[in-house]
Parts: sequence; structure tokens; C-alpha cells
Amino acid sequence: MRDLGRGWRALSGQHGVDPGRGGDAGAGVPVDSTRLVGLIRDSLPAGETIGIAVSGGGDSTALLHLALQAGLRVEAATVDHRLRDDSAAEALAVARVCAGLGVPHVVRVWDHGPEVPGNLMDAARQARMALIGDWARGRGIGHVALGHTRDDQAETVLMGLARAAGLAGLSGMRRAWVDGGVTFHRPLIDAGREELRDWLRAQGLTWVDDPTNDNPRFTRVRARQVLAALAPLGITAEGLAGVAGHLALAQEVVSAAVQAAAGRHVAEVAGALRLAGGLWAEPLDVRRQVVGAAVGWLAGARYAPRADDLARFTRALAEGRDATLRGCRARQGWILREARALGGPVPVGRVWDGRWTVMGAAGEVRALGVDGLRQCPEWRALGVPRQVLEVTPGVWQSDRLVAAPCAGFGPATATCTPGFHDVLLSH
Repeated sequence: MRDLGRGWRALSGQHGVDPGRGGDAGAGVPVDSTRLVGLIRDSLPAGETIGIAVSGGGDSTALLHLALQAGLRVEAATVDHRLRDDSAAEALAVARVCAGLGVPHVVRVWDHGPEVPGNLMDAARQARMALIGDWARGRGIGHVALGHTRDDQAETVLMGLARAAGLAGLSGMRRAWVDGGVTFHRPLIDAGREELRDWLRAQGLTWVDDPTNDNPRFTRVRARQVLAALAPLGITAEGLAGVAGHLALAQEVVSAAVQAAAGRHVAEVAGALRLAGGLWAEPLDVRRQVVGAAVGWLAGARYAPRADDLARFTRALAEGRDATLRGCRARQGWILREARALGGPVPVGRVWDGRWTVMGAAGEVRALGVDGLRQCPEWRALGVPRQVLEVTPGVWQSDRLVAAPCAGFGPATATCTPGFHDVLLSH
């Protein structure tokens, strides 16, 4: 097995990559390889090709080598976020190391333009997951391993506390989940960050430390700093990760109740959700999570709203009042998209508003709107509120409406994927 550190050092002399804190073999605290390899074997299926997301940092570097020691067949991918001058050189270093190990490897580049609006770390994470997922699907890889540790889990819990998250938000990161036909795994979620670095040192391997991980501009970095400050109170990464594990067990029970309640009381109609009155007789946290999942599905949000915002929105729904949250609108027992939050025009055949695909007519897809609905003579017979249909897709040729599939007009079909209940079942 080739020394990962040699790959970094060879490149750093040419491109100025700053090697991480890898030390001489035997430095640091002795670490039992059997335990770490066991975590890999317990989490990942043998006999299948496993995709490894490798950034070159300590966690993913350890993941790559441990997967090989576990005897798994692996391929690797690195995402170059183009957010730092050294990122391309670091991705090339990973490629050289993988070549030396006989591991097929690709680099995927996040093409984000000159500026990234909004939350930079969240945007980068979403881009990374999308690029890795696309790579895995293209390679026919059904399982991808990520290098998150129990330290990441503890930081996630602290971040959840900061935003007053509910049970789901305090349960931490999932060990495994399915997205777009690919199962993502976190096999090292029970390993400590420093434990992995001690193992790397003992193996004579080095890694690259991303300076972004020390920048207090980012919430996760501040959570990491707070976690260190809590150590004198006996609050540790291991302890918080354990709490997250206990809460995750409770969340499994609640999730089953949420899925059952949604099946009884929530109907997906024309890309919106109609809530039956029986939902409000369900336990408080069940109905809150149903509404939170509905908002997440409609808006494409990966994180739950703040607890007080979600409570306000849920109360409005229960009382039949209008309210808005994250680009969604509550109106008379329905949750639908807010018109001003809809995506911009796209050609027919492209995904519109993050979830609609329209086929069968030539033109441009954009919101049906008030003017478009006026051109659909049969819409009232559908029994769907005007406000719901106005935020569904229409096919336009300039100012002329060609088709409005959800309003029963014209030669086109519209599919909203994934469905709400499918998303609930996958979580």
C-alpha cells in the first residue's frame, strides 16, 4: 500500500500545497486498527463497489485506507469546490495517491461562478453531495461512504441547539440514507476525529488540513470551538454523539408515526398538499413533523425550519389562517408554493422549480399564474383551489399559453418528483 503522505509531499513541492499534521509512524496515541476496520465492515456491504468521497483531509483519508484494509473494492471521487487557490492542487494530489493505490478516481468541479449567494458552507455541501451522487449513478455505484466522525455529530447537535431544533434536528446526522438510488453511509460516525489522526500517524500517513475549518466565520467552526470550551464541564464529542444516538432511536419511533399520520391525513394534489382535519388530532410533535416535512418537500429545503417559525406556521394551518414559511404558503388546509418563490423559466423537458418535469409540448415552462389560469376553461371542474393551480407549471410560447397539465389544458404532461410520501419513506 502506498504511503498517502508521499503523494502530498510530492505535490506540495510543486504547487505549494500545505501538508497536514501527519507525523512519523508511531506518533500519537496507539489506535486499534481492528476496531476501525470493524466499523467499516459493519457499515458497508461486501462484494459491491463502494464509492469513497475523498477530500484529502484526515477523515476521508483514513476512510479510504480503512476501506482498503477491510478488503473492499472501492472507487474514489474528489470535489474541487474552487473556493481556495490550493483546491485544484489538492484534488490532483488525491488523484496521484489513488493512482498509486490502484483506486479508480475522478475529480468533479463545482462551477459556481464568481460569487456564491447565501450560506456558503451549506451551498458547498449541497453541491458536493449532488456531484458525488451524479458520479456514483454514472458509474453504477450503489453505495457511497462519507468520512464524518462523532466530532461532526457532536457539532451538529450543538448547531441544532443553537437554532432551537426539535427532536429530529437534535438526533444528529443519519448513519445511512438513500438519495436518487444511491445509499450514502457514514461508517466512521462512531470514531473520533483525533482517533483517526492518531491512526494515520501510526500508519505513517499524512493529510491536508483545510484552513476553512479554522475560520470562525462559519457556524460549524464556531460549534467546534464551543465544544472544546465545554470540555471542563465533562461535555465531550463522545457524550454529545451518544445523546444524538439516543434521540435518534426516539426519532425512529416518531418517524413511523409521522409516516402513518401523513398517509392518513395528507394528499398530494397538483404539486400541493391537502391536509385533512384529522391531522390536528395527532400528537403535537407528529403533526409538527408532518408540516415540517411538507415544507421541506415543497421548498426543496434540506434543513427543518426553526422551531418557533414552524410552530407559527403549523398553528396557522390548524386555525385556517394564511401564513408563509420558506417559500411555502398555508391556505385553508392546503400547503402550496408561494408564487414569488417559484423558479424561473426553463425549456420543456428541464426540471422546473426543482421538482416539475413537463413533456409533450414545445415552449418554455414557467408558472401558470393568474393570466394563464384564465385561459383554462375547465379548471373549476377539477375541484382544486385557484391558488394551487396558479403555481403549477404552464407551457408558454411568448405570451401564449400552450398547455397547463395540472389545469386540464393542452397537450402536455407534468410530473412532480419525488412524491411527498416517497420522500417521507426514504428518511
